[in-house]
Amino acid sequence: MKKKLIVLLFFLLQTIISSQNLNGRFSSSIYSFERHDVSDSYNYLRTFQSLALNAKYGQFALKTRLNYEMDVAQELVNDPKLRFYNLYLEGRNLYNILTFKVGRMSLFNYVSSGTYDGGNVILNYSDYKLDLFYGANVPAYQKLEIASDWANNYIFSGKFDINALDNFRIGLSYVDKNYSTEAYETIRLDENFDPIKYLIQSCSNQFKFASADVSYNLENALNVYTRYDFDLNFKTTSRFELNGRYDQIENWGFNIYYNYRAPQIRYNSIFAVFDYGNTHEIEAGADYKISPTFTVTGKFGNVIYKDDNSQRATIGINTQFGSLSYRKTFGYAGELDALSIYTARSFFDGFITPSIGLGYTIYKLNEEDEANNIVSLLAGCNVRPWNVLSFDLQGQYFNNKIYQNDFRILFKLNYWFNVNL
Repeated sequence: MKKKLIVLLFFLLQTIISSQNLNGRFSSSIYSFERHDVSDSYNYLRTFQSLALNAKYGQFALKTRLNYEMDVAQELVNDPKLRFYNLYLEGRNLYNILTFKVGRMSLFNYVSSGTYDGGNVILNYSDYKLDLFYGANVPAYQKLEIASDWANNYIFSGKFDINALDNFRIGLSYVDKNYSTEAYETIRLDENFDPIKYLIQSCSNQFKFASADVSYNLENALNVYTRYDFDLNFKTTSRFELNGRYDQIENWGFNIYYNYRAPQIRYNSIFAVFDYGNTHEIEAGADYKISPTFTVTGKFGNVIYKDDNSQRATIGINTQFGSLSYRKTFGYAGELDALSIYTARSFFDGFITPSIGLGYTIYKLNEEDEANNIVSLLAGCNVRPWNVLSFDLQGQYFNNKIYQNDFRILFKLNYWFNVNL
């Protein structure tokens, strides 16, 4: 591990020296909280140091985002942790058609978003775009290592976007992702009921999906998005989604949302044998702009389960000073009433921004159960003496029958830099 870090630091240094531009952000945080068990309580003081660094030379760039964390009050297993979320070389818009990335990067799609080691190739030509990725899952805690069993931990994805039609975008995509669980030993009883060590080994589990999505956007009038996911392993529809907004009437906005979803079950998983149910969810809402800084919103949704259904209703007010919302849930998903208030305001041209939020919730699983309540409060302040430097201090309070008088403190420092070399 030390040799890898030395090689990495040398590579980063060489890249920085030869780069034209260096930019990024450094953050340092301290997070304090207390945890109770049956007989005692423990105070924790977690520290986080994070760095986002981009070194650019022409159309090429080296990008990295890492985090170093540890607890200075308690000894914890696997502490300290050095996490590498991004570390990749990028070539952008080469020959006006090609963009590539190689290394550890984030992948975003509806089936298997996450962080992976691999390569990404993007081809852009006129109104067409092809995006291909091949890689593997990263080790636990985002260690700077490559998965040893790549064949059973790989991911391949591809997406083809078409923008040739006015106001339309059409996308076709495919994802094939494998998971491999580590073997472990446990205690089992033999035929004589004597305890013996038993090795548990699981087969590789797989997601394999084909998807299509279509969006239509007519500026300041109509926006529609729809998506369909098909599970190739189980030969069934995994999800269908429709989301639309209409803004043609002055000061009014109307939304509608529909989602059909089947549980995502990995191929070869034991969960595939259970009798599970799919859900249908539909929600409609409207908002009215009383003034440029004052908007009233309302939504009502219904979720249909296999043998029952549940409803929810939300009303809210958004202003330049903050927001106020109330949510009511009833039916199969439980009874819930939740009120939340949040406000934040900047003073002295953004030099200081205090904020405060309050939430109060009453909930129970059904009408016959005893009601429980949750109180949550956060209060903080952001101080930004210069554009490149800011400080955040936030207190968090939470109280219910399980976490009684839970109080936490977060302090964070941010420093942005951008240097042309």
